Amino acid sequence: MQHPIVVAVDGPAGSGKSSVSKAVARRLGYGFLDTGAAYRALAWHVVHSGVDPDDEAGVVASLGAFTYGIGTDPDGYRVHVGEHDVTDAIREPAISGVVSSVARVPAVRTDLIDRFRAIIAGEERPGIVVEGRDITTVVAPDAPVRLLLTASEEVRMSRRAAELAGHDAAKTGAQLRARDAADSKVVDFMNAADGVTVVDSTELDFGQTVDAVIAVIEARTAEG
Repeated sequence: MQHPIVVAVDGPAGSGKSSVSKAVARRLGYGFLDTGAAYRALAWHVVHSGVDPDDEAGVVASLGAFTYGIGTDPDGYRVHVGEHDVTDAIREPAISGVVSSVARVPAVRTDLIDRFRAIIAGEERPGIVVEGRDITTVVAPDAPVRLLLTASEEVRMSRRAAELAGHDAAKTGAQLRARDAADSKVVDFMNAADGVTVVDSTELDFGQTVDAVIAVIEARTAEG
């Protein structure tokens, strides 16, 4: 079994990837890596730098000055772009609305995937839960544990709206649909690849979903 043990988690927006993965990492004593935060951080950097998110050349050029930092402690990680703590800022709807424009650029994905793999390789805990859009197929296709966490669209929209208390529910739902549609042109995060276990949380509460994911991890690591 490789060290650290890599648990790769894919899934659509609002499926609970981040919160569930973080809770799983905490329970198992693993590290936690939210790869979506990197794309959000880059989107923040692009907007903050005055670059048009739809200007592919400008986005690629901005990578040179993109100094990204993220911790892997599930109990208190922070996201930084240079000296700026953007942990909260990258979750704002204004950033959610442009992150797909940035994430679909091939050079961006290549650059950030290299950064993800370096973070994974440097993890000192016995394992790391890595969650995002194309983790099971591109970032860590050889991970011993690969899962697709999903839920019905109605449930996903409800959960995302609850996370963004104070924001318009209809607008939040529209952004979720738009992001899924845009991202699906780049990666397939709705269908499980060969060897990937599906965990559908539509009928599960948060605790049950965490238990279901841990059960898969325990079964796979026992086989390994």
